[in-house]
Amino acid sequence: MSTIAEVRVDKIKHQGWDATRVSNGTVELVVTSSIGPRIMRYGFVGGQNFFWEDPAGLGKSGEKDWQMRGGHRVWAAPEDRVYTYPPDNSPIVVRVEGGVVIATQPVEKETGLQKELVIRLAPQGSEVEVINRLYNKSAFPLEFSVWALTMMTPGGTAFSGFPPRGTHQENLQPTNPLVMWAYTDFSDARWTFTKKYFALRMDPQRSDPQKVGLFNRRTWGAYLLKNELFVKQTSADPAKTYPDFGCSFETFTNNLFLEIETLGPLARVPAGAVAEHAERWSLHKNVAIPKIDDATLDRVLAPLVKP
Repeated sequence: MSTIAEVRVDKIKHQGWDATRVSNGTVELVVTSSIGPRIMRYGFVGGQNFFWEDPAGLGKSGEKDWQMRGGHRVWAAPEDRVYTYPPDNSPIVVRVEGGVVIATQPVEKETGLQKELVIRLAPQGSEVEVINRLYNKSAFPLEFSVWALTMMTPGGTAFSGFPPRGTHQENLQPTNPLVMWAYTDFSDARWTFTKKYFALRMDPQRSDPQKVGLFNRRTWGAYLLKNELFVKQTSADPAKTYPDFGCSFETFTNNLFLEIETLGPLARVPAGAVAEHAERWSLHKNVAIPKIDDATLDRVLAPLVKP
């Protein structure tokens, strides 16, 4: 057990795995050490888990192939069968430094990458800084983007926003990409678009996937689950190149979960160097979005997405 200010860190068992719990009495996060690195729980103490956990894989480890598992993970983008899907099914090292939890995977033999999550919980409130790191432990430079994927539990709705809107007279040039995949279908009723925002509803009865990506200097995504809201946000640099036709944000859903994803810029990472991508998370109680329109989302979401 370790403490700093009001943050407490304990070794626990979670869903059959060895794990580390970090809490400030208001919220808690659970990081597995039997597999990963994965953050498998984030929620108010005693409350619902915002993160999906795959019932078929709970407590298991040692599989030869990559497993969905659930929770939050870090990957290398763009998506690739070799570099994206090495299994994370073996034990990792979790250490605590001054109340900060650092979860480090062994070097992947398939890619030469080493994945690491750094979790820094505020002493009060719900805010968390999560630093997603990819070390290049290979013998040569690699080009990739750090890709942070959070798998949300079923039954909620995801939201994100577009960059500031303007007028034809003032903005003759495009301001951001809106990126589709081959299976994206905007006629699907799970999508709702307004001028400033879009929403994607997670429907456990719909197995056909949906995905979209965009670029926003103030990249953020939110997930409303019952009357509580999860928010993750980061900053993107318009002077840099991003994967997937320029995406700093992506969201995906099927009948099992919904993912809220942010991406760092593409970078050529020398051998022995590290690339990292920081996100800020927060949770909010008593949130209601009775109608998906600009006025309602301005009132409810805008105050929670801080610069």
